[in-house]
Amino acid sequence: MKGKLVIISAPSGAGKTTIVKHLLESGLNLSFSVSATTRSPRGSEKDGEDYFFLSVPEFKRRIENDEFVEWEEVYKDMYYGTLKCELERIRNDDKHVLFDVDAQGGINLKKKFGIRAIAIFIMPPSVEELENRLIRRSTDTPEKIRIRVEKAREEMKLANQFDTVIVNHHLDTAKEETTKTVSSFLSR
Repeated sequence: MKGKLVIISAPSGAGKTTIVKHLLESGLNLSFSVSATTRSPRGSEKDGEDYFFLSVPEFKRRIENDEFVEWEEVYKDMYYGTLKCELERIRNDDKHVLFDVDAQGGINLKKKFGIRAIAIFIMPPSVEELENRLIRRSTDTPEKIRIRVEKAREEMKLANQFDTVIVNHHLDTAKEETTKTVSSFLSR
């Protein structure tokens, strides 16, 4: 069956983006759902490829027009969401939808799509290891790292609301385990 949904959620620094890229290269007929956000682009991020970068008024207008499958205000005036037109685009290409979303977004999508979706939470081995990964990444200030670690603690409490939890002790093993889980779900 075409049009199944694969939801990958994890705290920042748990390896989610790397695992999502691996899934896209695994020949599983997946297409990445580009999320919308009101945050500014980071580094070499491109509008329409990494995210749809929207102003706060534009995001709110789209909420009023019921253009989102799900959305949330993660921080004050920092919105993230999934546009309905992205799902239509992917389904029109006869592909399965792959989401890379935060934990609450993953839970919201799973509730909305039920058995048509699998929700996978990528768990870091520990909060300490997650903090070390964020420090080694060198992309955030110490204050931003502290905020991300606190958010990670909260997100990790939500892991039991996902279909599957994969602990990323070793990235290659986590990629393999995630690919097997997704492949099995898509073949049902």
